[in-house]
Amino acid sequence: MTPVAAAHPPAGSTVAPSTLPDSAPATAAAPTLWGLTPVQLHDRLWASRGVQIVRRGVRSELVDHAELYLLMDSQTLAICRLGVVLDQFAWLGSTLCSVRLTDIREHGYRESVVADQQGHFQRFRRIYGGGEHQLARVALTADRDVASMWQTLTDDRGAWRTLTDSVRRSEREIARLRARLYDASDDREAAAFVRDLQIRWTRPDVTISDIAEAQPNVWAHATAKVDKAAACTGVIWVGAGRTLAADAVAVGPAVLWDAPDARPTPPEIHWIDLEPISPLHRPAVKKSSKLADAAKRFFDVAFALLAILVTLPLYPLIALLIVIEDGWPVFFSHERETVGGRTFGCIKFRSMRRDAEKIKAQLQAANQADGPQFYMENDPRLTRVGHYIRKYQLDELPQFFNVLKGDMSIVGPRPSPFKENQFCPGWREARLSVRPGVTGLWQIRRTRAHGADFQEWIKYDIQYVESRSFWLDLYIIWKTVTMLLGRFTKS
Repeated sequence: MTPVAAAHPPAGSTVAPSTLPDSAPATAAAPTLWGLTPVQLHDRLWASRGVQIVRRGVRSELVDHAELYLLMDSQTLAICRLGVVLDQFAWLGSTLCSVRLTDIREHGYRESVVADQQGHFQRFRRIYGGGEHQLARVALTADRDVASMWQTLTDDRGAWRTLTDSVRRSEREIARLRARLYDASDDREAAAFVRDLQIRWTRPDVTISDIAEAQPNVWAHATAKVDKAAACTGVIWVGAGRTLAADAVAVGPAVLWDAPDARPTPPEIHWIDLEPISPLHRPAVKKSSKLADAAKRFFDVAFALLAILVTLPLYPLIALLIVIEDGWPVFFSHERETVGGRTFGCIKFRSMRRDAEKIKAQLQAANQADGPQFYMENDPRLTRVGHYIRKYQLDELPQFFNVLKGDMSIVGPRPSPFKENQFCPGWREARLSVRPGVTGLWQIRRTRAHGADFQEWIKYDIQYVESRSFWLDLYIIWKTVTMLLGRFTKS
């Protein structure tokens, strides 16, 4: 049997991660995996989440299709979840968010593997170090100019101050996160990073196109040979030119680094085609069976037909009042997104003046919403009829026809357009995993508190996606009906 070494470079070699752009070749002395140094593997991890790493003093091409730029020092490696920071970043619309990272790894001691020149296991070695937590600083921005400026800074001490001074105070935020931090200039730290990366990055093929899963959890380069009879347990990464024979026994996490004479040129990242498979912060979307989906659809159609039958006598009255006050058209259709990002025309009774969109640009400074949507308590664009039908949500009655078409459900997330969905990249896929609803948690629980409306919208939409059920739908419908009846009785 041939044992396989764990995630550590061959003994006697020195890891010197390249600080050149991803497409640049690694130095001859640096062990690589699939043609990538630990630093480049780190940057591919973040790319798989739609985030481009931009390193201080390192010139590389900035990608237009990256959702965010993560600014870091040249030798910092970090594994963390940015969910909370993304929430804050999206809600406040900041230009720059400085993030202070605290290392959660135990530094009292660590174990490493000693291997021979062929990468074969020899023994374990325990290394003792300081027990203090390590700290690091990174920053998030969606501004290409800010990211470009970061590349030009070379002063170790003054770089962060220069960066923050370049952005107005009102457009800066500060956050703190726990993370796993590594120093790429230390070969054992780099090896520890690769080992932890194996455990946490389940789909490296998202941004490394010339590898494939030879066995479950065994990722191998196209030039590697992995015998089907090889006994592999855990996560194994097999580099270019390497072989796992039939009698090999591999216990992961383990790495076979590239053979020096077979080191490949890393493939380019096709950012425009990138579909993040494991986002930085993915809500726990509750999966439903086909039977449950069919039952919900049947309920939607039945309820929509009943609602249309009951409210149809109101249609000609509402239409007549709209025409008398402001003329045609009676209905207003706005493009929204449904399951999978498919767009549809969300139909409502027109409640605003015909020139509402032109007036909106003039009123932007008076917007009371904290997110991408527009809201004014006393919106001058509303007609007198529009004010009334909005108060009692009569303007949304035509949406029951959207339900019949299959674009919407009776209960679901708030229907929102493409532009608004871009403000919540961390939750977009979750929100678009179900049909939007005529009503939902946001509609019955929002407070309209100043500076909190957008947060509540996202919070309650995601809460619904995570915990949706038939009984929850019935509860939301009941609360919506009682809320509307309460408004009628008070008027």
